[in-house]
Amino acid sequence: MALKFYNTLTREKEDFSPIDPKEVRMYSCGPTVYNYAHIGNLRSYVFADILRKTLKYSGLNVKQVMNITDIGHLSSDADSGEDKMTKGLLREGKELTLQNMRTLAEFYTEKFKEDLNKLNIDMPDGLYYASDYVKEDVELIEKLEKKGYTYKTTDGIYFDTEKFPEYGALKGGQQKSNEESRIGVNSEKKNPADFALWKLDKKIGYPSTWGQGFPGWHIECSAMGIKFLGEQFDIHTGGIDHIPVHHTNEIAQSECATSKSPFVKFWLHHEFVDTGGEKMAKSENNFLKLSSLEEKNIKPITYRFWLLMANYHTKVNFSWEVLEGAETALKRLYNLYLGLGNDNGSVNIEYQQKFKDFIEDDLDTPKALTLLWDVLKDENVSPAYKRATVLDFDRVLGLGFEKLTKKIIPEEIKKLAEERNMARINKDFQKSDDLRKQINDLGYEVKDLGENYKISKI
Repeated sequence: MALKFYNTLTREKEDFSPIDPKEVRMYSCGPTVYNYAHIGNLRSYVFADILRKTLKYSGLNVKQVMNITDIGHLSSDADSGEDKMTKGLLREGKELTLQNMRTLAEFYTEKFKEDLNKLNIDMPDGLYYASDYVKEDVELIEKLEKKGYTYKTTDGIYFDTEKFPEYGALKGGQQKSNEESRIGVNSEKKNPADFALWKLDKKIGYPSTWGQGFPGWHIECSAMGIKFLGEQFDIHTGGIDHIPVHHTNEIAQSECATSKSPFVKFWLHHEFVDTGGEKMAKSENNFLKLSSLEEKNIKPITYRFWLLMANYHTKVNFSWEVLEGAETALKRLYNLYLGLGNDNGSVNIEYQQKFKDFIEDDLDTPKALTLLWDVLKDENVSPAYKRATVLDFDRVLGLGFEKLTKKIIPEEIKKLAEERNMARINKDFQKSDDLRKQINDLGYEVKDLGENYKISKI
């Protein structure tokens, strides 16, 4: 099967092939680092990681670039409200300076990297701070200005969407988004959809020919994408919330500045993570960090596993109960794998082809996980071949099977298990049940095998 992805731009599932056969060029929208990432944010990076690993699994070289937004992102994607980095500095009682803004960004970037590591997400080939590329932003705005796509208001330089007839193609050609309707109309804008390329700010900012200020959030991603991947590249990823404003604006300004279309060949977007029927958002204090899971003794990799149980197009509803269920399932997978021994075998080609078919069909991770269970339960495949096949699948799934090692069972547990086994053989079932519960309470379980048994960590 050829690689197929659902392309938001065409609203169809399409065969994928890179512009340059030697390398897939991929841009992933990164975090705005004014606070910790919440687990809803982190779905973006699990999704992009699965995509990148799938491309590599299919034999393609990949160059992935990600931005770190540390300037210019207002609380509304449509250029309204408080600057997020300013909000972070005020929250932490720090003076409003560019240096403090960068210090804040570097602190939360390191926390973000720690989260990626805990989720077995490979670092992108390039991770770049937006504040390091203001020069490129200015140059791109100047190109747009020379071509007649901009106009000036009292608060900044704006892109004139009326000058770009294809505006809104990514969101189905609708000129006006819900976000724009919600925030109202700036009376100085020619059109409600027009967006800021440069925001003037007399108190803090960077110098430019238009005055001190900051680049618009949208121009940053265009400038960095073009700088590191070229004027046209293969894939751009992000959440569905980026479709109506941020990514729509990226397309408009990039294609007008370069006179090349399409700016990006494939746009891939994932759905939200909801808590209690609500989209997770820091602004609403509906905010769970990865460390919130660890505080409940749930390993972060369980969250990755839970996300893979649904297709990336599917909105998922978070609850502690469903995450605990996923944890139980993942532990069972781990125990089945650990029971295979350490012998090296070969990958089962039949299962590998099925896995490839599933994962290359728009990243069908639910079917891929079902196949993983099938492999581990298949009595016609030797333990050594099962082990090799699981490790092969995990090149994409990233569940950390190769890091697993058999844990030494404590002598206390062994003694209780032996005592329980003797009670079971002697048909003292009450004692047997009591000892099983005692073993379970200590974090282990016993599986009966005739007159023998097997102990494993829960």
